[in-house]
Amino acid sequence: MSDLNPANIPLSLYIHMPWCVRKCPYCDFNSHAVPDGKLSLDLEQEYLQALVEDFKTQLDFAQGREIHSVFIGGGTPSLISAQGYQWLFTELKALLPFEQDCEITLEANPGTVEHDPFAGYLVAGINRLSLGVQSFNTEHLKKLGRIHSNEDAISAIAHAREAGFKRINVDLMHGLPEQTLEQGLLDLKLAVENGATHISWYQLTIEPNTVFFRTKPILPTDEVLEAIQEQGEAYLIEQGFINYEVSAWRKEKPSAHNLNYWQFGDYLAIGAGAHGKVTLPDGVYRYQKTRLPRDYLAKVPAEHLQFKRIEAEDMPFEFMMNALRLNTGVEAKLYVERTGIELNTLSTLLNSLRERKLMLDDEQRLACTEQGHIFLNSVLEEFL
Repeated sequence: MSDLNPANIPLSLYIHMPWCVRKCPYCDFNSHAVPDGKLSLDLEQEYLQALVEDFKTQLDFAQGREIHSVFIGGGTPSLISAQGYQWLFTELKALLPFEQDCEITLEANPGTVEHDPFAGYLVAGINRLSLGVQSFNTEHLKKLGRIHSNEDAISAIAHAREAGFKRINVDLMHGLPEQTLEQGLLDLKLAVENGATHISWYQLTIEPNTVFFRTKPILPTDEVLEAIQEQGEAYLIEQGFINYEVSAWRKEKPSAHNLNYWQFGDYLAIGAGAHGKVTLPDGVYRYQKTRLPRDYLAKVPAEHLQFKRIEAEDMPFEFMMNALRLNTGVEAKLYVERTGIELNTLSTLLNSLRERKLMLDDEQRLACTEQGHIFLNSVLEEFL
């Protein structure tokens, strides 16, 4: 293995806000319904203070780097006030500098009861919104357990634009219970026409430990799913969107934060259940935080649970699982830079995948062919 130099690897920050107004039946994320649908100011302040104390325990992981991007996920992060975020970022930046053009993304739900006016978040330093729309069809939203309507979703995008947000991602799902082809395509059309600059478009999957797993809804047939996928992709391309990752479409620059994940960059993690990955001179490590909010708050400064080095034999899969999701892949030199392992250790396997037309025949890039993307899971299994 080569020596690792963390200074060459971007460092992001993931912040987890674990509360939401109501738990959705498809959701397996670490989210917990808040009593009465509103977060008390006392709990907000206690949690934000805990995040700062948690951050202090990870400063050594920075290895001289600044924060490249921030993503605030959940739960419903927009339950936290804009003023709360302003205080949090002031505290975090005093401990570790953020890059000058640091991308800071906030996940927000379209329901107006769940967030301050968007302009407040912009003032707090948040410069990118990710709106959890999921569908513009009110009946589908009810089946998904969402508390916003079609009108709320359209209004939220308009308000975000009026507030001054230039970068707005809209999360959309397809393959929803009893969804038709026409309904699936209309969701995309409404996202585009209302001004989304980035669309995360993915198929509903039924996960264990969810209401939908216990009581399965009626889902579209395979024929309908294929038609939505095929015609939806054609529509987005026609509208000038670029598909740069399996489920990510952009009309603007890519999400710097997600790109860092996919390029096997590093990210600190603060908040209940947050997961982090850091490169130290002796190896690459993953860790996570206590999952339940009450346990997390009781353990300030939070412990780094399962702080575990990624072993050399697991590194090819860990790297490729991220990099090959990108349509253009990554530069081949990133492999040794971010794993500490020479790429020639994979020569036989890479040559085999190239001969089978599953990976590009290009020694300067690690990327799947169109055929390889169709069978991405099978390609990744080869690296296990």
